[in-house]
Amino acid sequence: MDTAEKRKMLDDLERGAQALREALRGIGEDQAALRPGTDRWSVLDCVEHLAVVEESLLGRLEAAVFSPEPVGTTQREARIVERAGDRSRPVSAPEGARPRGRFATLAEALKHFEDVRQRTVRYVEDSQQDLRRQATTHPLIGAVNCHETLLMMAFHPVRHALQIAEIRAGLEKTSAGSA
Repeated sequence: MDTAEKRKMLDDLERGAQALREALRGIGEDQAALRPGTDRWSVLDCVEHLAVVEESLLGRLEAAVFSPEPVGTTQREARIVERAGDRSRPVSAPEGARPRGRFATLAEALKHFEDVRQRTVRYVEDSQQDLRRQATTHPLIGAVNCHETLLMMAFHPVRHALQIAEIRAGLEKTSAGSA
């Protein structure tokens, strides 16, 4: 990973984390646990999911193996970035990434996400190899390279920041209807 590409990835990772922080601004612990419907996630559920996925994908990055040929394509990288924030295409979370009440509070879930995100940033900062030649897997996509995995990690919080905005709107609609 050259210096410019590394800087771009670090910027993307920070933008994703910042989108999450902005989406959470003004949400109290009581509101974070509310669901706008019985089949919908709460804000806390979203942040739990993000923390668990970040940790899982970082583990996959750390266990990646060298591939003599690049895995993936620049077209697939572009699709990852393009679809990251597309909430019109539902994606079911893998069983292990679904919310299960791992964190008692939003603050605890966010701290866990932020701590793991910092480890992800260090991974990028310390990386000296061609991440497109480091093969790993993704639970939904299958074989991917580490660069693609990092793109997914960078933009995953953006997708859920949009979901958090939807949750907030749903909760506001529910409370306005009951007033």
